[in-house]
Amino acid sequence: MDGPRYAIYFAPSPDTALWRFGSAVLGYDAATGEDMPPLALEGFSQAEWRDLTAEPRRYGFHATLKAPFRLADGRGEDELVETLHQFARGQTAVETGLAVAALDAFVALVPPGRPPALSSLADAAVDAFEPFRAPPSPAERLRRNPDAMTPRQRELFEHFGYPYVREQYRFHMTLTGPLGDHADPVAARLRALAAQRLGDGPVLVNRVALFRQEPGARFRVVAHAAMGQG
Repeated sequence: MDGPRYAIYFAPSPDTALWRFGSAVLGYDAATGEDMPPLALEGFSQAEWRDLTAEPRRYGFHATLKAPFRLADGRGEDELVETLHQFARGQTAVETGLAVAALDAFVALVPPGRPPALSSLADAAVDAFEPFRAPPSPAERLRRNPDAMTPRQRELFEHFGYPYVREQYRFHMTLTGPLGDHADPVAARLRALAAQRLGDGPVLVNRVALFRQEPGARFRVVAHAAMGQG
């Protein structure tokens, strides 16, 4: 089980303010595979901020549509890329607002409520790419800790290899790792930074991207496709 992992994500175009903002917060650009200059967030040293963003930095800036998986036997990356383009052609772009908020112990960009169109997009991605997913290894199962899941989450994990799908899904773009009691104040500071860099206009969720993670490395964008285009 030492091959690459793949994931299907929404990732904004690298030429957008949203991508630049998210990548700057994480200190990593998953399109180029390069580190970015450390963010200077009030109240934290650069080293402290890098520690607080270490976990999401591994994955790059994104919103999950199909959670990371290894390829099933007989499946290859070329076929996966082809399916990515086929999937994108059948989807419709979704316009949504995004705001910085604390979610439990971490901070993310989230839309208001749970827009049905985004949930439907994620459901479609889960189903379209499920044939490519190998079952989780014992070590991967252990890391997911099924005993800590609700009965419904365990059911979804057993079926899809990930517990946060279907009605458990919530579209979000992670900006920090666990912060404990600091989540709310950090969210406030990032909210002010987002207002400066992004404004308050809507975001168009109009691309799907294939990310790949080689063993011991971070995820990187390896392919992307515009939604609704032939």
